[in-house]
Amino acid sequence: MTETTTSPSTTRSRAATPLVTGLNHVAITTGDLDGLCAFYADLFDAEIVETPAPPGTRAATIRIGAGAGLAVLEAPGNPHVRGSATMLDRGHLDHVAFDVAGPAELEEVRRRVVALGAGDGTVSDYGPMLSVYFEDPDGMGTEACWLRDPTFTGAHAPQPFTGDLRALASPVG
Repeated sequence: MTETTTSPSTTRSRAATPLVTGLNHVAITTGDLDGLCAFYADLFDAEIVETPAPPGTRAATIRIGAGAGLAVLEAPGNPHVRGSATMLDRGHLDHVAFDVAGPAELEEVRRRVVALGAGDGTVSDYGPMLSVYFEDPDGMGTEACWLRDPTFTGAHAPQPFTGDLRALASPVG
């Protein structure tokens, strides 16, 4: 079965089974490979895997989940190793958003973000999605997101979430 999707510029036929099943990795440069790896290892309990690198550089893969990671290349003297905190003024890649499994995991990431001094722990409510924004040690804007409704029905501009994430994780009834 195929489904037709219409956009302003094209009409495409979409297969019933998605061609893409997730995000494999995002490649970023840094001026401090050890510091950036330690930050993500602490934040996400990530595994760090040394990776071959071009001469004069160092590289690692930060495994953040099954089949997903950050491919990090330390490039001494590279003018692009610092991120920008200004949304939509960050270059081609504006930010990275990581999925979390549920509200308990989002609460744990929120807690770690605050403990690491990477953000204030504010939870943004987009309706079907809750997220916590933070900046990594290189200043790259980043989010952890829990998609509570994959249809994204009722999406709206972000508003502060004032509830208790732990209460959302509690079984009802």
